[in-house]
Amino acid sequence: MKHKILSLFAAVVILFSCNSETKDTKTEGGDTNTTASSDKKEEPWVSVDSATMMKNMMEYGTPGPMHEMLASWSGTWNGESTIWEYEGATPQKSTGTAVSNMIMGGKYQSSTHSGNMMGMPFEGMSIMGYDNAAKQFTSTWVDNWSTGIMAMAGQWDAASKTLTMTGKMPDINRPGKECSYKEVFKVIDDNNQVMEMYGPDPKTGKEFKMMEMKMTRKK
Repeated sequence: MKHKILSLFAAVVILFSCNSETKDTKTEGGDTNTTASSDKKEEPWVSVDSATMMKNMMEYGTPGPMHEMLASWSGTWNGESTIWEYEGATPQKSTGTAVSNMIMGGKYQSSTHSGNMMGMPFEGMSIMGYDNAAKQFTSTWVDNWSTGIMAMAGQWDAASKTLTMTGKMPDINRPGKECSYKEVFKVIDDNNQVMEMYGPDPKTGKEFKMMEMKMTRKK
């Protein structure tokens, strides 16, 4: 997807977990330990017959309106980006091109990106899709600037024609820590789109707009 050229800062991890907390207390003057624990009860397993499983799988794997919208974003796009290293920094301009097309029978969109960013050659690849079960868009991204596979997820707002996606990724400036990112993609019309990327200011840690890209359909 053409606007994924801005997603090089983001990664998302979606986990389902069951947490338990255990507290040990020792009575003053004694040697007896009292342990209190609270565990979440698992829901009972519900048996599913083969016909139901097949029906659910067919529904999960059938492209719908969101995939049709995604397909409408396919094509070749020219991008003009503005990047800020921190709040109030001098903006840096760059250009790039993205080529996007649908794959896997219209279930996903694959995009390749090339250009120049911050004075250096840039290339990247993305895969985006709409998850029928999770009811949200998901995307992954790789590029020649990093060694990680980054991902984001979020919802489409039809009223404003805006897709907002969020994610986390390792903070390379603070080893062992993670930081959050947000991408706001807006469809202006069939041939124009705007993407904004928000992340932590390296000087203050506060969220700021680090990048804006204006995309124009070439063909």
